[in-house]
Amino acid sequence: MKVVFMGTPEFSVPVLDALHRAHEVIAVYCQPPRPAGRGKKPRPSAVQARAEALGLPVRHPVSLKSPEEQASFAALGADVAVVVAYGLILPQPVLDAPRHGCLNIHASLLPRWRGAAPIHRAILAGDSQTGICIMQMEAGLDTGPVLLREATPIGPTETTGALHDRLSAMGARLVLEALGRIDGLVPEPQPEDGVTYAAKIDKAEARIDWRKPAAEVDRCIRGLSPFPGAWCTLGEERIKLLESRVAASAGGEPGQVVETGQGALVVACGSGAVAVTVAQREGKRPMPVSEILRGLSIPPGTRLGPQGPWPMP
Repeated sequence: MKVVFMGTPEFSVPVLDALHRAHEVIAVYCQPPRPAGRGKKPRPSAVQARAEALGLPVRHPVSLKSPEEQASFAALGADVAVVVAYGLILPQPVLDAPRHGCLNIHASLLPRWRGAAPIHRAILAGDSQTGICIMQMEAGLDTGPVLLREATPIGPTETTGALHDRLSAMGARLVLEALGRIDGLVPEPQPEDGVTYAAKIDKAEARIDWRKPAAEVDRCIRGLSPFPGAWCTLGEERIKLLESRVAASAGGEPGQVVETGQGALVVACGSGAVAVTVAQREGKRPMPVSEILRGLSIPPGTRLGPQGPWPMP
């Protein structure tokens, strides 16, 4: 099939690779290069970099609203457009242009977690499972009928980063299946019940509140790993906590280190405790807590902050 691919971040790259192997990718759309790094020089997105390495034509319009951009898209004569984490709203003329329309790979079991951050939100909410939906796109936000879906359990210590990689591979596999069966698939309208929205992650959510129950603190750490990274303070230093598990309660006040053995930093919460296993100090790479403790003394009884002032609930 003649496919237009529309995506921007790393999550989209395995899908582009799969489509390139199986079909004719006639154009790749992604977000324009953004300033990045110390020099703030424009840096191409992960999809643009991969598409150029594959020798595929790349387009990165700022908007698709103009008649000229819409006509340019329609002139490609695509059989289908595959969209995954693209970042722009597709106007109706773009949705209607390909012969089979536009298919979106969405990383949740719709209608749960429509919107920008479904992987983060599933872990933060304590969901036991998530999945991939191949959706026929329409004008609403992730409201279109579903062509294929596949569920997968969320592991008890799984982070957003690890789940992201699993779902990306699932999405690549499932969209190829959808394209292979596209004439025989029956679109399934999304039910009215069970709709939730995955709002974009606000960096203010990353500040750990040790007064919360251990299960919530653990989900905060795993759900915001690796980005933006849940954080606490040790004295004046801000430390990102990246991997954890719920631990047996060992007393202590919220934020107090109660144990530092067996490769983990066990910290008391409002109820229960969490065992932090991977963290990142300022200016350092992420590393196992056991490695951090070889160069940094954090004895039991140490209080991790910030202690306040806390925002009102």
